[in-house]
Amino acid sequence: MKGWNDGPWKRWTAATQAEDPPYAVLDRAALLANADDLIRRAGGTPIRLASKSLRVRGVLEELLGRPGFAGVLAYTLPEALWLAETCPDVVVGYPTADRRALAALAASGTACARVTLMVDAVAQLDLIDAVAPPGTRPEIRVCLELDAAWHGPRPLGRVGAWRSPLRTPAEVTALAEQVVARPGFRLVGLMAYEAQIAGVADRVRGQRASNRVIAWMKERSAAELAERRAATVAALGAVADLEFVNGGGTGSLETTTLEGAVTEVAAGSGLFAGHYFDSYAAFTPRTATGFALSVVRKPRRDCVTVLGGGWIASGPPGDDRLPLVAYPPSLRMLHREGAGEVQTPLQGEGALSLRVGDRVWFRHAKSGELSEHVREFVVVDGTSVVDRLPTYRGEGKAFL
Repeated sequence: MKGWNDGPWKRWTAATQAEDPPYAVLDRAALLANADDLIRRAGGTPIRLASKSLRVRGVLEELLGRPGFAGVLAYTLPEALWLAETCPDVVVGYPTADRRALAALAASGTACARVTLMVDAVAQLDLIDAVAPPGTRPEIRVCLELDAAWHGPRPLGRVGAWRSPLRTPAEVTALAEQVVARPGFRLVGLMAYEAQIAGVADRVRGQRASNRVIAWMKERSAAELAERRAATVAALGAVADLEFVNGGGTGSLETTTLEGAVTEVAAGSGLFAGHYFDSYAAFTPRTATGFALSVVRKPRRDCVTVLGGGWIASGPPGDDRLPLVAYPPSLRMLHREGAGEVQTPLQGEGALSLRVGDRVWFRHAKSGELSEHVREFVVVDGTSVVDRLPTYRGEGKAFL
């Protein structure tokens, strides 16, 4: 953890003196610096913004106005329909079984032209047709997903997220042929998300041996996927003219953009930069978001209790999913209590000078999940509040 003078905490505290915790800050300069770094790392390949890593419509719209970013990768169909009111290119990153949203999509020619659904099985096509038969709706745009996991040697075995059942070029092509043959669908894209590369930290403090294994795994996985993805795209060329081939994430831009078959990459987490992204070897984003909680109790001189704090990230339970106590330094959570829903005790020398009513700064482990806990971000530039941007929650939206 960086010290007071090295981090944004002094500036943020000065800028937000009038705010009552809990509240979240978005540092505009850090956000734009991270955006520029993503563009640099992408090396000219367009970046599709992963909305789940932001969940702030104002940020999505501003970044889409900057060269280097193009389109949105949404996480649900209801969200995609909402975003498509202003964004002409939204891909839903996961298959949907939301019948009401499918009916709304099928009822709108504009939405059908702007939204692309993710498909990896015939059953998903059947569901769409059951909601809106092809003769009653506009053509539905679909994207197929290729399984990007790596099958390594023992004891590693399969490494990567369990997503699509389509692993080989032949499997993808077989489904593509069925999509093309069915009325009411148009195959426009291919996606493959290499979670084991993009979403796994490889410079974790105190884990040198594990870092070496992960770096070794990433290198070999990237090589295997590049060959398989290229073969899949080549095979699909005989079936349909694809508009895009999407891959990667914030943590894999350097390797994904080397593939000639990839026409765009997805990224988003590196913009807000949750603390999980402090531990990547390839890049170092600036801290762009954080949240402040109030000290409401002082059980003893070296222990304070803040109200709330249990804003824990998704994924395998572990310390890396907990909020990071950012300031004051020398504060730690108690092992037997951790980050609590209604209160979080903190112990250490940093508590000695804290009083009831003071603030403690935290960083969320991930990026967009922080937006689910607050109605808005207080936007800070330097030592001034320059804007307030509502989150999805602040706009009355809860998509998942």
